[in-house]
Amino acid sequence: VIDHPKYQGSKRIAIYLSMPDEVQTEEIIKDIFKQGKECFIPRYKPHSNHMDMLKLSSAEDISSLTLTSWNILQPSDDDSAREEALAGGGLDLIFMPGLGFDKKGNRLGRGKGYYDTYLERCMKHPSGKPYTIALAFREQICDSVPVAENDVPVDEILYEDC
Repeated sequence: VIDHPKYQGSKRIAIYLSMPDEVQTEEIIKDIFKQGKECFIPRYKPHSNHMDMLKLSSAEDISSLTLTSWNILQPSDDDSAREEALAGGGLDLIFMPGLGFDKKGNRLGRGKGYYDTYLERCMKHPSGKPYTIALAFREQICDSVPVAENDVPVDEILYEDC
């Protein structure tokens, strides 16, 4: 991942904080800060499909985050001091999680549409849609995954031996 040209050329990167069953992102997050890039992480709004990408100040900043009922670390709802990526310079790259992927770039998420809705908002930002890379295990690559008309395909899927 850290040798990928899109990663190397990106300054503003959004990345998920991994759950135990997902490709782990901790080392990527450390490298984002080591290389002087800006790091943004998701804050999901419950009972909706709204998500914001909020800026982390450091890799250690993760320890200050709140654990949600979904067992995901994220900035608390009353944390208004963090920059939201689309309120600033937008994003260059988003690393995306998922449950399954096909080789056409279709992604099966957890069903709420958070990333698809966020990417729609990105397309309206002056900086445009960021490049999207899904991080997957080889076992998550399928012949096809179900898609809806508002699903936004990922630009690239990285997995072992791809």
